[in-house]
Amino acid sequence: MPLEPRTLRELQQALREGTLTVRRLMERVLHERARHAASAWIAARTDAELLAEADACDARARGEGAAPWERLPLFGLPFAVKDNIDVAGLPTTAACPGFATGPAARHATAVQRLVDAGAIPVGKTNLDQFATGLVGTRSPYGAVPNPFDAAHVSGGSSSGSAYVVATGQVPFALGTDTAGSGRVPAGFCHISGLKPTKGWLPSTGVVPACRSLDCISVFALTPEDAWAVASQAAGPDPQDPFSRTALPPRLRLDALQDLVVGMPDPLEFFGDTQARDAFDAALQHLRARGCKLVPVPFEPLARVAALLYQGPWVAERYAAVGAFLDSHPPGADPTVAAIVRSGRAPAAHELFDAQYTLAAAQRQAAAMWAQVAVLVVPSAPTHPTQAALQADPFEPNRRLGHYTNFVNLLDMAAHALPGPMRADGLPAGVTLIGPAFSDFALAGLAATLARVFEPTAGVMRQPIGAAPVLAASAPAQPLRMVVVGAHMSGLALNWQLTERAGRLLRRTHTAPAYRLYSLTGHAPTRPALVHVGPEAGRAVDVEVWEIDAAHGGSFLQMVGPPLALGTVELSDGTQERGFVCEPRGVAAGGSAFDITAYGGWRGFLASLG
Repeated sequence: MPLEPRTLRELQQALREGTLTVRRLMERVLHERARHAASAWIAARTDAELLAEADACDARARGEGAAPWERLPLFGLPFAVKDNIDVAGLPTTAACPGFATGPAARHATAVQRLVDAGAIPVGKTNLDQFATGLVGTRSPYGAVPNPFDAAHVSGGSSSGSAYVVATGQVPFALGTDTAGSGRVPAGFCHISGLKPTKGWLPSTGVVPACRSLDCISVFALTPEDAWAVASQAAGPDPQDPFSRTALPPRLRLDALQDLVVGMPDPLEFFGDTQARDAFDAALQHLRARGCKLVPVPFEPLARVAALLYQGPWVAERYAAVGAFLDSHPPGADPTVAAIVRSGRAPAAHELFDAQYTLAAAQRQAAAMWAQVAVLVVPSAPTHPTQAALQADPFEPNRRLGHYTNFVNLLDMAAHALPGPMRADGLPAGVTLIGPAFSDFALAGLAATLARVFEPTAGVMRQPIGAAPVLAASAPAQPLRMVVVGAHMSGLALNWQLTERAGRLLRRTHTAPAYRLYSLTGHAPTRPALVHVGPEAGRAVDVEVWEIDAAHGGSFLQMVGPPLALGTVELSDGTQERGFVCEPRGVAAGGSAFDITAYGGWRGFLASLG
């Protein structure tokens, strides 16, 4: 019996081809919702309203053919929204019944953008109250069970959103992620969770947890589905002071061979040998495909992680909902209330001390990205049971943040994906972490690795097929340039490339057809590369760098005469754009003098020393 279409790509194809209607899809949503755990949902639109919207989509498709999908990439696709994100017409409770004052008047910005792309919001999903927790049990609406084994937790705080995707109720859902809430439940539910760069998806219409750190996250069956949704919702919003315009990607992860992957040293699983074995299996897959695994000291990252709940950032949670919880509202979770109220204690000087610690850690993180392309960690180090949380509501939750709490504080992007399964049949997720605005690269790598680690998704173990080429927001063709002077790595002007996310491709030499001069009459003193032919020329040391096209213009504006952009012949016979000098810059009678004998600008600088 053929499997039902469930991924975005499968559903879009079935809807366009007419083998599936939006009404039949919506009827399936309602059927699946009725037969799975009711605790996953807090509120939903009425069946009649959803079916009427589905019928309107089908009528539009009959009248316009394929046109709606050309203009609306998510046309007719149902989705769920975590109940700390506004959906017009439904209350926003943040899993506290007394918090909502009435139905939301408008959609959150991210929800509205998905609706504008044709998607249909179905309802609001359960969460750890006020997004405070990683377990999915801290809610008066009930604990959300793990879809593979109800005795274990589903992960939180975005428990309901992960559960309804993992059980095939909707193809994607929105969650939030401050300390791991978009990654831990993805790992426990065997789906993908995209934790974007802070501010890339605007948080207008979201009940804040830590407003300066909160991210709207996306759950889907595959990494490419999560990327497709996130790229529709992303972009700055003037109503959100923390929203940001995405920079061109800072890295590319196009191939596994020779990819330098960092892994935490030491690895910690709190005695869970099955979690350790599952992650070891993922590392073995990486090694077998040519990745270079490099241990990364974890202590600096752990120090940052501790700041989130053991430092003054708890005060930001109190700033968000502390006054409300101080009123002892009915339905308040005692564990959540205790955590939030502890935020009254930190003094102002403690925040500055923590910021100094964080600044030092950010410098260390920047150095880490110079050594590795991507960091790979377990999505969670262990998988607690519901009973363990009842016995101790704090310690199991704390352990789940071991590999997640530092990410937003250090302004990193992350993408969780299914890893090799545990021996007991429970999922074990793997998370890829990269620098800010590496979202596209992480999604592409996750799409590749999902097929390597475990090419199924959700509790139904839906096969996810071959990895597609990710579309939308892909960077324009990068600009490659040969640099010959102070722009080379480690020299005075190299920062002009690195601040534009420049990537050193190789150190090499020109063809033996150039002379190198020092333009000593110019400020600053610069090298001048001149093509003179093989009879009079020599090979000169150079570097080949790559920057994204979006940065090319601002970089070239800093290059003044007599230097210009030309074509440089390299020692292997290839040609690249690079800095060359106009003949007038080295004309007889000028102040330029020949430094070719030093082999390059570095050799010349060494002679001055």
